[in-house]
Amino acid sequence: MNTKIFFILLWCAYLPARPIIVAQDGSGDYSTIQQAIDHFTPRDHTYQTIFIKKGIYKEKISIDSTMHHLKIKGERAAKVTIVYTQARDIWRCENPDDYGAATFNIKGHDLIFEQLTIINDYGFNATEDIIIDCAGEAGRSNLSTIQNFNLPREDGDQVGKKIVRKDGHQFAVRSMPGATRLKFFYCTFRSGGGDTMSPWDVDGGMYYFDHCVIEGGVDLYCPRGNAIIKNSLFICHNKSAAIWHDGSSKASDQSVLIHCRFTGDPGFKLGRYHREAQMYLISCSFDGNMADAEIYQAGDRKLDWGTRIYYRDCHRDGGDWGWFGENTKLIKRDFTVQKVFGSKW
Repeated sequence: MNTKIFFILLWCAYLPARPIIVAQDGSGDYSTIQQAIDHFTPRDHTYQTIFIKKGIYKEKISIDSTMHHLKIKGERAAKVTIVYTQARDIWRCENPDDYGAATFNIKGHDLIFEQLTIINDYGFNATEDIIIDCAGEAGRSNLSTIQNFNLPREDGDQVGKKIVRKDGHQFAVRSMPGATRLKFFYCTFRSGGGDTMSPWDVDGGMYYFDHCVIEGGVDLYCPRGNAIIKNSLFICHNKSAAIWHDGSSKASDQSVLIHCRFTGDPGFKLGRYHREAQMYLISCSFDGNMADAEIYQAGDRKLDWGTRIYYRDCHRDGGDWGWFGENTKLIKRDFTVQKVFGSKW
């Protein structure tokens, strides 16, 4: 082959592919987001883009484990809304795991999300708790391990039945083990219940957020593994906890929050943890509705690494409380992507 032709072909191979366009009016390549994802072919280590034009997309989205180096970008977060109605309890009474229990369900890795609003509106539409037939695991004494995400058994649950709370678990985003190196920029995540944003891989999870809004109930932001979130707004509609972390795989695992703002209903608590956790809140602010309650351990699990909740330069409207006084010398530059995630990202 002619040398010149060889280098031209090589150069073309590394050119970014034309974005795949999603438009509801038929002006793009596909009219639904899932169609575009299903027809996407990954390239090795080269990001390709699915660009979504404005609209309300009433879809449940799934990104399977074969997908990687994909960017899903909306025209603007305020103009691109992806919404689906799904209670986790209902899904799990009919399915073996959480893949499919969210509006956005992720098994792929090395993914970027920009300018999207993702909503699970079950709790916004439900008017009351309901009881459903449940052939799945609910109502049984089935103790979970760290990565076995069993459906909780509640007081009052009967074998073969499940109480579905109108403010129960409602994932806007749920990622599965193996879904790592996920980035979110200028995105809004909303649900009418708990666990709105749930990136869940305790062994290898690495997640990065910047300029996002997360709204929901208990544990509305609950990463497992390592996570950084910056310049973001949390809106909590529950008195148990806004944030949560599971860092039980390695002692170095941490959830880092920098320049974040917390608001919510009167009496909302900042956070909690059930397993080994390590949280750093750097230059965060809290509105006056926040309860005078430190981030606490829930449950009676024996933890070996102690209390590891750290604050620096955090303040509350109306006056500070001692429990979020400075107790670390670490500052923003100590929490770069390289320092938190290491060589794996």
